[in-house]
Amino acid sequence: METKQVAIGLEGIVVAESDISLVDGLNGRLVYRGHWARDLAIHHTFEEVAHLLWFGHLPNESELQQLKQQLAANRSLPDHVKNALDGMPADVDMMSALRSGVSLLAEQGHDWPPTMEQVIALTAKIPTIVAYRFARMQGRKPLEPRPDLDHTANYLYMTKGQEPNPAHVRALDAYLILTQEHGMNASTFTARVVSSTRSDLVSSITAAIGALKGPLHGGAPSEVTEMMEAIGTKENAEPWLRRALENGERLMGFGHRVYKTTDPRATALSVVAAELSKDDPWFELATHVEQVALRLLAEYKPGRQLNTNVEFYAAAVMRAIGLPDELFTPTFAVSRTVGWCAHVLEQAANNRIIRPASHYIGPMPD
Repeated sequence: METKQVAIGLEGIVVAESDISLVDGLNGRLVYRGHWARDLAIHHTFEEVAHLLWFGHLPNESELQQLKQQLAANRSLPDHVKNALDGMPADVDMMSALRSGVSLLAEQGHDWPPTMEQVIALTAKIPTIVAYRFARMQGRKPLEPRPDLDHTANYLYMTKGQEPNPAHVRALDAYLILTQEHGMNASTFTARVVSSTRSDLVSSITAAIGALKGPLHGGAPSEVTEMMEAIGTKENAEPWLRRALENGERLMGFGHRVYKTTDPRATALSVVAAELSKDDPWFELATHVEQVALRLLAEYKPGRQLNTNVEFYAAAVMRAIGLPDELFTPTFAVSRTVGWCAHVLEQAANNRIIRPASHYIGPMPD
């Protein structure tokens, strides 16, 4: 029998040419359509970067206002989706509720190829599904979307049930920009596989949410927030971290499978955190813990290149703005929908069904 080289998990296999993003782990670079992602997060808004990923260029003022208006006009959920969310048992987790809610958005169309109108409408509704379900889980009446608020501010308003703090909107906006897109990851690949069969946009995004739900992909900030809460104060940072390292424990929020140097997403979020640290004790603690942790990691694990990853500052952002751990992965989905849709559109523009082979290693019949 012929021996074939097998790339477990398709690691190192190039399956598509794309001009959407570059993820350069060796050099710590993340590029969205010719722009540094860190600069986009610091200087632009969620809607501007979504326009870049979907249309290929940053919008002028007229294009930006049109996209904002389209997103605002498509936020409300149809009654059948609300009824389904209302009827879910209390123990159904947020990602399962989001996956089910999205799958019911039949009015977004089941035709192929997907349209930009469908992309915008679906992206607009996903934050509403998350906020609606979360409100029900808290035992309060869900708020209706506010068309006067931008995408991130409206999500915070609906989720927290109160007027959003501008500083918190700024921090979350930066995080959502940095997680809109990240190359051919598991959920993005899933979306492209489904789209390659000429299935509809709703099916592609539903499948992507299913992939993101897995703990090896979507992740959670709980371990980072638990570490930060255990440290508690700036004065306790070095003793706590040094004790953890001497006990052979891993410092959560440091090191990354892809990035062998500084995670550019963490760099951008740290800039935003530094701007806000004077107004928020949690950000101030986070920046201090990072400085101490990097110094101690260099001391205890020289040459390991254990740098701050995006989850460290993502946890800091989530904690500071008051979003609980169960909203971390759903909030990730709110942003990553933009990238998923960009890849679905790209797949549809030059489609060939994705159909890899497997190598049979079972017995042959006599």
